[in-house]
Amino acid sequence: MNAPLHRPPLLTRINWYWTFQLACWGALALFNSVYGGSSQLRIVMTIACWGSLGGLLLSHLWRGVLRRRGWAANGLRWKRILPSLALLAAIQTASVTAAFHVMYPPDVLRGLAWLPGALLFWFGVFLTWTVFYFTTLSLRRAAHLEAETLRLQLHGREAELRALQAQVNPHFFFNSLNSVRALIFEDREAAAHMIDQLANLMRHALQSSQHATVPLSTELDAVRAYLAIEQCRFEDRLRVSFAIEISAPELEHVRVPPMALQTLVENAVKYGVETSADGGDIRITAQRGAGIDALQIEVANTGELRSASGSTGIGLRNARQRLQLACGEHASLELRQQAGWVYATIHLPGKI
Repeated sequence: MNAPLHRPPLLTRINWYWTFQLACWGALALFNSVYGGSSQLRIVMTIACWGSLGGLLLSHLWRGVLRRRGWAANGLRWKRILPSLALLAAIQTASVTAAFHVMYPPDVLRGLAWLPGALLFWFGVFLTWTVFYFTTLSLRRAAHLEAETLRLQLHGREAELRALQAQVNPHFFFNSLNSVRALIFEDREAAAHMIDQLANLMRHALQSSQHATVPLSTELDAVRAYLAIEQCRFEDRLRVSFAIEISAPELEHVRVPPMALQTLVENAVKYGVETSADGGDIRITAQRGAGIDALQIEVANTGELRSASGSTGIGLRNARQRLQLACGEHASLELRQQAGWVYATIHLPGKI
């Protein structure tokens, strides 16, 4: 059985031009019927409907002229529009006058005293129609321009995310390959195991690079694989503990930029463990936040904050930018030192 086709919303399927055309000219016919008096109501209504039908036809033809000559795209050109409106008023007046002569005796319309008023009335009607039409076009162009601007902003945001992702992945693999190189000369079997782990991480990086965010559970799995690689290199010098205080379903629901947490763990290993002869401790926690925070993810390592001459700072800088691009302006990354520990804390807004 074929799946039902998706239909656009009702409001987008309505032809608003003809809806307003019929509504406005119908309202004018009703107004002229009431204004024409109660005597010979059928004749008055017939002439009023005739006038509205003629106005509907002329306004539609007038719309075609505006579009073909480009007058509708370049603003109101009064020097061309006003004479055209006068011509439309004259044609409409002649049409309604002919209807009067058909429906009424010839001596009903005597003299020409009524002519200026009729011409002025129909000129005002077509002028109002034209102003309303141009206003509607302007509003629609503004809406389209705003939608196009938002679309370009979205594409720019996606391109920026991809560019930042392209910077993060080489940075990560460069550090990992250095670890493999160091182990090859000590234990070839352990190096082979590290290469297998690195292949798994490469698969994760390639798959996650297609998305702006990934589940936190997936990111934690990648971090564990990375730490397993580094554990082979540092052995007892690297001491890791996890304190994940939210459930597995919630970990699947929370999404973070790929490699954002990985970058923090890399820095903890590089500047908290590698630079110390005794190694160091790394503690990774995830818990519900307070206030607007839905979640706080923290990577802590023993050591102290200091500027590293060999560091480009790409990792942390990109992690901050990608957090705000992917998770909103309230997402943040805070780096601080306290009591011999360095803390990198990710604040994610919203609810989990």
